Amino acid sequence: MKKIYSVLVENRSGVLSKVSGLFARRTFNIDSLAVGETEDNKVSCMTIVSSGDDRTLEQIEKQLNKKLDVIKIKTFQEEEAISRELVLIKVKYNKSNRREIMETCQAMKADIVDMGKYQMMIQICDTPERTGLFVKLLKGISIVELARTGTLALSKCEI
Repeated sequence: MKKIYSVLVENRSGVLSKVSGLFARRTFNIDSLAVGETEDNKVSCMTIVSSGDDRTLEQIEKQLNKKLDVIKIKTFQEEEAISRELVLIKVKYNKSNRREIMETCQAMKADIVDMGKYQMMIQICDTPERTGLFVKLLKGISIVELARTGTLALSKCEI
């Protein structure tokens, strides 16, 4: 089972290390970690996706709450949130696969953001599942380099 933790923390050096250290010491797995400033530059939001059984996920939340640098924690299941991940992929292309790459990009709503004589860079911003599928589709083509942001998520708007 996966859980998303949206953790507001003080924006100062060492906080990321303390939080990731908490996971390492207790052998909790981090599936995804993304950190950035909020609208208040003194506060950062850490979006952590972790998996495990109910007890493990409950322990993670309890341990995070003990950290002095943690201001507030919101937790939600994947279906309770809107999640996005940005992926940049640099691929080699040639005459025979160029059209296939472009059709795959069009079908997955990905954008070609840079192009050279033999390489192109593609960006996709979508759900983690769709970005993962896109990467799988391009694996048959020569992927030169890949960078991912990790999952960003906010709970769905109230009706």
